[in-house]
Amino acid sequence: QVQLVESGGGLVQAGGSLRLSCVASGRIFSINSMAWYRQAPGKSRELVTSITSGNSTNYADSVKGRFTISRDNAKNTVYLQMNSLKPENTAVYYCNAVVRRAPTLPAYTYWGQGTQVTVSS
Repeated sequence: QVQLVESGGGLVQAGGSLRLSCVASGRIFSINSMAWYRQAPGKSRELVTSITSGNSTNYADSVKGRFTISRDNAKNTVYLQMNSLKPENTAVYYCNAVVRRAPTLPAYTYWGQGTQVTVSS
């Protein structure tokens, strides 16, 4: 099985920064894309940013220029640096990874348990 564990969430004032981390562990042959999603109270889960195995990135328009995704393939880890945070960024942030557990198996999508980010005004 594969587990994703996020860390780094917390309470921060508007304008502040946080860095989220997500470590994938378990039986892993390769990780394709990794991504961060978020879900605010009363809203559906939305894609924040993603990164491919070749380090191509994609960002939601609302976070462009403020958030940066990166990954360390040797550590099976993806990061999300969040700067200039706004109260509307308050949400549970979820890590997502498309993982191949063996070369003969298809890739599956796994999710972390989420980490709360709260931005006060």
